[in-house]
Amino acid sequence: MIAGLKEFFSQFIEPGTETDDTGDEHALQVATAALLLEMMRMDSHIDEEERAAIAEVMREQFRLDADEFAAIRNLAEQAAQKAHDYYQFTSMINQRCDAAQKVRIVENLWRVAMADGHLDAHELHLMRKLADLLHVGHADYVAAKQRAREAAKLPPG
Repeated sequence: MIAGLKEFFSQFIEPGTETDDTGDEHALQVATAALLLEMMRMDSHIDEEERAAIAEVMREQFRLDADEFAAIRNLAEQAAQKAHDYYQFTSMINQRCDAAQKVRIVENLWRVAMADGHLDAHELHLMRKLADLLHVGHADYVAAKQRAREAAKLPPG
């Protein structure tokens, strides 16, 4: 499985290559995981709660077992390190997801950002930037934030 994902990953980051449906799904997983990992790294420290939130989101959204999640997480970390911006990830999501799915991704990003109990200014900036790149409107952005806040049992704010 890991060898297959690595082979896919080399196709995913090389322009002009085509993938099959399985490759498309893995591309979406890697892109989503990369954005979640970037959100986790936005504040000054990485909490275990944030790591757990990413694992939970990826397992819920893509129904991954522990080995699959570990492989996707490793590929996403490699992709995030090589990326110059977020466009390669958001464009993959924009190509593969409808509006409701993109709102769900934004909600999941909020869940990771709120996992440690507070929102950092850098997290807020990244959220707005990613929502814009994913073409998520302000009303959906705010609603996703509120759902994530309620799920995290944080006070309104």
